[in-house]
Amino acid sequence: MKSNPKMKKLLLISSLVMVAMVLTGCRIPTDPETNQILLITPETTFSHIMETENWFSAILVWPMAQVLNFLTPKISVVGAIAVLTIFVNGILMIFTLKSTVATQQMQMLQPEMEKIQRKYEGKTDDASKMKQAQEMQNLYKKYNVNPFSMILVTFLQFPIIISMYQAVQRSSAVKTATVFGLSLNQTILEGLKAGQWGYLVIFVIMGVCQYFSMQMPMILAKKKAKEEAEKHHRKPADTTSNQNKMMQYYMLAMILVFGLMWPAAMSVYWTIYSIVTIVKTILVQKIIDKQKEGA
Repeated sequence: MKSNPKMKKLLLISSLVMVAMVLTGCRIPTDPETNQILLITPETTFSHIMETENWFSAILVWPMAQVLNFLTPKISVVGAIAVLTIFVNGILMIFTLKSTVATQQMQMLQPEMEKIQRKYEGKTDDASKMKQAQEMQNLYKKYNVNPFSMILVTFLQFPIIISMYQAVQRSSAVKTATVFGLSLNQTILEGLKAGQWGYLVIFVIMGVCQYFSMQMPMILAKKKAKEEAEKHHRKPADTTSNQNKMMQYYMLAMILVFGLMWPAAMSVYWTIYSIVTIVKTILVQKIIDKQKEGA
């Protein structure tokens, strides 16, 4: 999806600020002698992490790791990761519901946005630029969408994903946990090399869930286009974008590559995260539909 210059600048600035915020905490602390990841145990205190590491680890990673340490012996490692993922996403959605709705609506609008972009493609004169900007603004106004609100969702989600990624790897309970006899501390690639094909099942499930989490907005958009076309007795509009497809396939391939190299516990987390994303997408669409009905 192409963006206007103001949108690009704002996204760039927000990305730089976001990177600056998490730069000190994105690297997982390791023991300088053994090069092993420093685990967070039930005995590890907040003050200790704050003194020896940084604010990111203390404020975000430590509480998540301690929740995993507490829940894993009680409801299994998968249950613990599921509860924490659902809870964190629930809290996040409370603060970003309006922005999340706007972001999902933006995804639905992409075919119409691309029509406008194609209409003015190659036109660099000021009059054409103003007309394109005006048509874009009219489109946003028609669907009551603020394109800048999606920045809030991205801004908050990025550090949360990083902190969850670290918490899963640093929790001592997760470190020693197993699923069907498979160590979650081992990477998928290491497990496959050892001939433990259960890791392939974890990897495939993660890939399938990730694929559908990325496809869900497009599936809903197609459904809406079909319903709208049936009302007016016409052929459904094409809601798919080749650019979007390529971007999604690229992201999926990137996640699958990471999935082979990160600990299996992270693949379990990513599977649950993808399922939560699918449910969230469906719920947000219901909210959008209710808003349209009430308009």
